[in-house]
Amino acid sequence: MTAQIIATLLPVFLIAGCGTLYGRFRTPDIRSLNTLNMEIFVPMLVFAVLADRQAPLAEYAGLALAAAVVVLGSGLVLWPVAKLLKLEPKTFLPPMMFNNSGNMGIPLLVLAFGEAALPAAVVLFIVEMLLHFSVGLYILSPRTPLWRLLRMPIVLASIAGLGFNLGGVPLPGWLLEALHMLGGVCIPLMLFALGVRMLDIDFGDWKTGLLGALLCPLSGLILAVPMILWLELTGLQAASLWVFAALPPAVLNYLVAEQYKQEPHKVASLVLIGNLGSLVVMPIVLALVFMHVYPGAS
Repeated sequence: MTAQIIATLLPVFLIAGCGTLYGRFRTPDIRSLNTLNMEIFVPMLVFAVLADRQAPLAEYAGLALAAAVVVLGSGLVLWPVAKLLKLEPKTFLPPMMFNNSGNMGIPLLVLAFGEAALPAAVVLFIVEMLLHFSVGLYILSPRTPLWRLLRMPIVLASIAGLGFNLGGVPLPGWLLEALHMLGGVCIPLMLFALGVRMLDIDFGDWKTGLLGALLCPLSGLILAVPMILWLELTGLQAASLWVFAALPPAVLNYLVAEQYKQEPHKVASLVLIGNLGSLVVMPIVLALVFMHVYPGAS
């Protein structure tokens, strides 16, 4: 069991560590790398996985619904906490709601459960991203037009991929292979970029960051358990939701807070200390998953 957890997490932290080490001695243009990833490589992966007719997407409707409840419910559950502790909800709640389903979630699920987990990982990522760029932006700026969603490459790739899959339109094997190769670039690049971002950790607001590192996975798991029981999710889907619910805040929260001038330094502490806290949280969650939720992975 311990060896399996180490085998799952070690590649994640080794690649992120390479990013941290490289960023320590160089100054890579990480924003350009992230833009390239989000506009080219991630959409290619999303389209390839969704368009592949071997992925029975209709079976993932319950998982998508559960993921949406975890994301939105985390905000509702922690809103009274933010008010009680006199934290600005616009600063505190988005990082608690929108987790690192891309940079950490996709690689972690694939490493933990194999390539069979990729469709579930992509579905969870799409749900989180769509909610982030709709509900998340509305929280920060209620005047943000929702039609901006349609300009996002990930959204266009999702719509196109679903159209091909549900319409029963087959893609040539050589094209799918090329798309998968392009999409495969995004996973290590996400981890590398996350490692570079870890250099920006600001411990000046460590109390809030530590609070977020605890409440983000806790609120997600509190909501995931009843959804698994209610929707009768089992096996790989239940295991994927467990991991998804325990993920730390997405790095994207910091970029969005910076764009909207919503206390970006506090958000940076929440995001980066939360990701640092995953060094403790994820081994515990994976141990529970391997023992009780999806023992078939062990």
